[in-house]
Amino acid sequence: MARAYSMGAVQHAAARAVSLVRTFLLADVPGSQVHDVQDDPRFRHRGVDLLWERPGTEVLGVEVKGDRQGRRGTFFLELVSNAEKDTPGCFLYSRADLLAYVFLDRRELNLLPLPAAREWFLARAQQFPLRNARTRIGPAQYTTVGATVPSRRLLSEVPGARRVELAPGPSPAVGRAR
Repeated sequence: MARAYSMGAVQHAAARAVSLVRTFLLADVPGSQVHDVQDDPRFRHRGVDLLWERPGTEVLGVEVKGDRQGRRGTFFLELVSNAEKDTPGCFLYSRADLLAYVFLDRRELNLLPLPAAREWFLARAQQFPLRNARTRIGPAQYTTVGATVPSRRLLSEVPGARRVELAPGPSPAVGRAR
């Protein structure tokens, strides 16, 4: 059975995730800047939410995903964004350098080098079950399809992937790497 969400709940989770990621990135590299490009059409179609400008290095594109179901210990890698319209999921089309996957209930940030994570997944895709999630927009709804991938496995097998425990509290705060 597919889980069902309202668009408001999805947007709230996304906003919380972006706030947590932004705070972490700014603290992780002092002197860096984070630019929110979620509403910029030049980046929206590329699947990039944030630009992370770090001193002396290239700017990185960051795709942010907020997941309220962290206790399962699996990433939901979006393969089909809207099944009714047959639109690809951001995990497959995003041109971001990093996927910042936040388990909101656990306040855990996972930084995944997206091209390497995608390559790793595609070589093993048949090993992971597909799940559906439905999102309501007023009286209409759409279905998202994703693969559920154990986070520990992906983190241990994809070079450069890391998990960070964010400090507890109501406001976004930086924590320690695990």
